[in-house]
Amino acid sequence: MLENFIQNLADWMLSVSNGEIMWVAFYAGLFVAIMTSLGAMVAIFARRIPEEGVDFSLSFAAGVMIVASFTSLILPAIESTDSFAPAGIGIALGVLLIYAIDRLLPHEHLVKGYEGPKSMKNRLRKVWLLVIAVIIHNLPEGMAVGTSLVYNLEVGLVTAIAIGIQDFPEGTVVSLPLATLQKKRLQPILMGILSGFAEMAMVLLGAYFFTLFSWLLPYGLGMAGGAMLYVTVKEMIPEIYESEKNETLVTLGFFAGFYVMLLLDSMLG
Repeated sequence: MLENFIQNLADWMLSVSNGEIMWVAFYAGLFVAIMTSLGAMVAIFARRIPEEGVDFSLSFAAGVMIVASFTSLILPAIESTDSFAPAGIGIALGVLLIYAIDRLLPHEHLVKGYEGPKSMKNRLRKVWLLVIAVIIHNLPEGMAVGTSLVYNLEVGLVTAIAIGIQDFPEGTVVSLPLATLQKKRLQPILMGILSGFAEMAMVLLGAYFFTLFSWLLPYGLGMAGGAMLYVTVKEMIPEIYESEKNETLVTLGFFAGFYVMLLLDSMLG
């Protein structure tokens, strides 16, 4: 039954999109944006999120991203050419891309604090620094959905569903800390929604670019995989283990996300 779900969803998406992959990418991007936005709206009802909830949500997202980077991106890149070279080059490009963005854009993490050019540290409000950090995290996720959809519709839909699931708690994690920095709740919610639509933009950009330049797709899959690995290993995992609290819960959250992504991937049979 589970194995048929993705196939039926793919057939339905093709029918409502008239076979146009960009419309499929639009709907997939809209899904991840809506999931992020719904998570952000939790700030309307909650005054704070327990520290354990933040840690579990981020570790769950890390588990999803680790598996997705391999099953939906790196391995398909290798299989599509029967060669490691395009995937390997793509991974390196993805790591370098996020590394450069990480160094050039001013942003701030909840635990690790400020990163980026020192000259920009006091020029932007902390709220915007936090939002930029989340957008940097979301860029590889959007790229992953867009490129995997072009490679294989079913693989792309599995990736979109998994990313969307972990985007809900991520949206909450974004909006609630912002809400604590100011009295008004509307602005933090709008910023959380903004991060979701930034991710949607990357879905569309990735799908459009690799539809035009399909011969670059193996490199693009590797690049998206490398970017997601970099964000997960360099940013997310150190962040959630930094406080040395709730380590058991964090580890359970990671493997929960790990298993969810594996389960969704197994739907492809």
